[in-house]
Amino acid sequence: MRRLGLTALCCAVLLGSAAPAAAQGLDLRIGAYFPRADSNLFRDDEVLYTVSKSDWTGVFGGVEYSHRLAKNVEFGLSVDYYERSIDTRYRDFVDGRGNDIYQTLRLETVPLGVTLKFAPGDRFSAVQPYLGVGADLVFYKYEEYGEFIDFEGRYDIYDDAFVSEDVAFGLHAVAGLRVPLGDDFAIAVEGRYLWAKDDMPNDFEGNEIDLSGVSATIGLHVRF
Repeated sequence: MRRLGLTALCCAVLLGSAAPAAAQGLDLRIGAYFPRADSNLFRDDEVLYTVSKSDWTGVFGGVEYSHRLAKNVEFGLSVDYYERSIDTRYRDFVDGRGNDIYQTLRLETVPLGVTLKFAPGDRFSAVQPYLGVGADLVFYKYEEYGEFIDFEGRYDIYDDAFVSEDVAFGLHAVAGLRVPLGDDFAIAVEGRYLWAKDDMPNDFEGNEIDLSGVSATIGLHVRF
């Protein structure tokens, strides 16, 4: 996933450097991501392991470069990051000594997005709301590692690790506002909904992963 994340970051840097000279600002943000987790992968996890959808809520943050295309229209290019690891055990199975069987589930995503925003008002407004829509390439890595039961054999317990890594296409909608702290800085608050699913390759082939969800962030907008 580090390789995929680095690829996404390099794309963002290259596209940002190729943008017109009328650049308007940079947003640095941090908040939380609330995955929808509505696919057979997560449903099977909930049945088999001691995990629920709410357990996937985690820290989310990133950076967005933006410039103004017209008076009330902005274009943004963003890179964000989310990671969550959950320690679990089998719900209904124990080993021969009656001990729990433990494993860890981990999801990491790096959405690389472009956004078109409508921002009424101007930089001198006391509050500057905006709405936007966009598209994403969501670089992701899903892992399960620890102890597992061989359900297709003699129910032996073994140590192993399973990984799926790919890129999914997504769409998003955003709503936010900026509160100026002077001519060059503003507090930025944003809510974003991402729609993204993918048919998983590698060790989880045959499963679908739901990468959709809501993010809520607060950050600093710097004008230049």
